[in-house]
Order: sequence, then structure tokens, then C-alpha cells
Amino acid sequence: MSDDYIVGLTDGEGCFYVEMRAPNGTHKSRVELHFFIKLREDELSLLKKVQEFFECGVVYYQKEYRINQRACYRFGVTAQKDLHEKIIPFFDNNPLRSQKNKNYLLFRQIALMVKNGEHKSNEGLQKIRQLKSQMNRGSLDAGNPLV
Repeated sequence: MSDDYIVGLTDGEGCFYVEMRAPNGTHKSRVELHFFIKLREDELSLLKKVQEFFECGVVYYQKEYRINQRACYRFGVTAQKDLHEKIIPFFDNNPLRSQKNKNYLLFRQIALMVKNGEHKSNEGLQKIRQLKSQMNRGSLDAGNPLV
């Protein structure tokens, strides 16, 4: 599996996702970072090769409940260490070629803020919220009035 293949697969089927969890009785506000590649059920072997390539993450079955969607498998990385030592360096050295690169750069900025503990302050959380709001807005950026 080549670096270019991973870049192309991520451009088409990958996702950089930031989840912000509100405080509850046992936890303060949390920022969770996720990198996913989602493929059809019959592409499980390909996702296992991606997992071998990165030497981290998990591959799991995702049952789909929406009528117009099919069940699939996901390769996912959520461990901070793996994101900072494997995923981010890979995409820094092998930039995405689609509009998804904008999402990656925002994801990377948020990941570095979390690594530096900036998410522990109200100001840091606000900045992360602002950056997160700019992610996955491809159709908005293109001026699509239907979104």
C-alpha cells in the first residue's frame, strides 16, 4: 500500500472529526479527535491493510440504520498518541489533494491545541469551537444556497 494510495483513499472516503462533549457529573468538557476511513462491507480486507499501514487504530463493523445507507466497516484512530505520532505526521508529509485538506489542517490545529492543554480553558474551548465550525463546510464554501 503506497502513501499516494492512502492519500487518495482518504481524499475520497476519509474523515477528520472533532467531537466536543459537554461536562457531566464525572467529566469536565472534553475534546475528542477521530480519523476515520469508511468503506462498504465488502471492502473489509482493504481497511485491514490500512490498519497495517498505519500500525494503529481499529477496524469495526458499523451497522447502518438509515434507509438509504448500507452497513459498512470503519478504520478509526482516536488515540491521541497515534494521531500525533502517526496520522498527523503522515498527512503533513503527504498532503491531501482535495478540499478535505482544509478539514485536515483545522483538525491538526485543534489536535495541537489539545496536546498543549489549551482545551482546558474557556478561551481554548471557544477557539476550538470556532475552528470546528469551519470543518466539513465544502458545499457552504462553494456558495451552495441549498445547504
